[in-house]
Amino acid sequence: MTGPTPRRTVLTAAIAVAAAAAAPPALAAARPAEDRPADDSSAAAADATDEAPVDYRSWAGCPEWLTGEAQGTRVVEAPRPGIVIGRATGTTDYTDPHTRTTATWETATWTSPLHTPPHPASELVASWNADTPAGTWIQTEVGGTYTDGTATPWYVLGRWAAGDGDIKRTSVDDQSDGKSSIWTDTFSIDDTTTGLRLASYRLRLTLHRRPGTRLTPTVWRIGAMASDIPDRFTVPASVPGEGRGCELPVPRYSQEIHKGQYPEYDNGGEAWCSPTSSEMVIEYWGRGPTPQQLAWVDPSYVDPQVDHAARHTYDYQYEGCGNWPFNAAYAATYRDLNAVITRLHTLNDAERLIRAGIPVITSQSFLADELDGAGYGTSGHLMCVIGFTEDGDVIANDPASADDAAVRHVYKRSQFETIWLRTKRYNDAGQIRSGTGGVCYLYWPLRPSPAQKRVLGELGIL
Repeated sequence: MTGPTPRRTVLTAAIAVAAAAAAPPALAAARPAEDRPADDSSAAAADATDEAPVDYRSWAGCPEWLTGEAQGTRVVEAPRPGIVIGRATGTTDYTDPHTRTTATWETATWTSPLHTPPHPASELVASWNADTPAGTWIQTEVGGTYTDGTATPWYVLGRWAAGDGDIKRTSVDDQSDGKSSIWTDTFSIDDTTTGLRLASYRLRLTLHRRPGTRLTPTVWRIGAMASDIPDRFTVPASVPGEGRGCELPVPRYSQEIHKGQYPEYDNGGEAWCSPTSSEMVIEYWGRGPTPQQLAWVDPSYVDPQVDHAARHTYDYQYEGCGNWPFNAAYAATYRDLNAVITRLHTLNDAERLIRAGIPVITSQSFLADELDGAGYGTSGHLMCVIGFTEDGDVIANDPASADDAAVRHVYKRSQFETIWLRTKRYNDAGQIRSGTGGVCYLYWPLRPSPAQKRVLGELGIL
């Protein structure tokens, strides 16, 4: 239903092996949450009100861009400031692994200052907002220092273009130094039980253009969410707060009505939860593709903008549309939209955003009996939180619905909070798998309202 095996499944392989060796045979079968051993929730002893370490840091705007190290890039002072190629400082021959085509590109780079999060991190996810006209593309990287004083490699976090005519946007597999690895879009410490963490990091942008041209990408924002979420199978439900009784008028789109359409993009619509959710929020903000941009879509298809979003978020290495930063980058290609990937601590954070008028796209996985009313289980799924009932339950636009009219769902608060915030779970075979620990997409306008600016600032986004 929701695409390829989640990128984080492999992260829990060693844990699953260890758990299988130590656990009694009965654990080989999946059980309802209430029947699981008491120590399943030992890591959840950290109360939901105890905020786990999450740090989002971004560079955007002229003062921030000027703090970085520029090699050929320059800052443009426009209504939306960004960095561009001022002069090429190098060339590179890039062989696209998905087309086997080799081309030469002129390059310039920008490297952020060293950032030290308040708490060392076990994971990092970057996101960026950029414009890449035809004949240009960008590469994002992260390099840092571990808590043992050694350095990480420079890891590629994405090779990205808004279109697919010059390169095929892609994550890069098989990056590891024995201490950390890149899993599609996520830097992750290989074995957190050793105590090793990422102490500090830099982000690097390489801007590419066709040789001999004055073309240039423009990058408006780059940032990263660094976190150290504790292992937890369950999460105590937060007390309903200021979001009660608030519901945002977010458009409703079903991924299911696109089954069989354009199977080259992750087997068609049944796997398009992420771009479908992104498209709902993009259109909530009054943006979306033009008729000219949609001209490639079969005119008989309903909601062609969902097909368009799938094509333009597709990761040719991951072979899916669920690359988190690629979805944020797609959203930010629309006029004056900011888009980031971060983590929230509880549904109270989501309530504050909803009250300010900002929908929250959440990532979660669950068994069918763990989310009443969903009617399915999933190893990874995106949906859009658009409000809360008077009782504090979650109102979500769930794209895994039969049609557009059926997209609006009300889910029990405690169930939703657990499946979203936990970092470990059991699959239907009783095996331990990973959870996202509160990952979300946040999209908002370049000039937010005072209330939106305030809550984004309080949550560390602005």
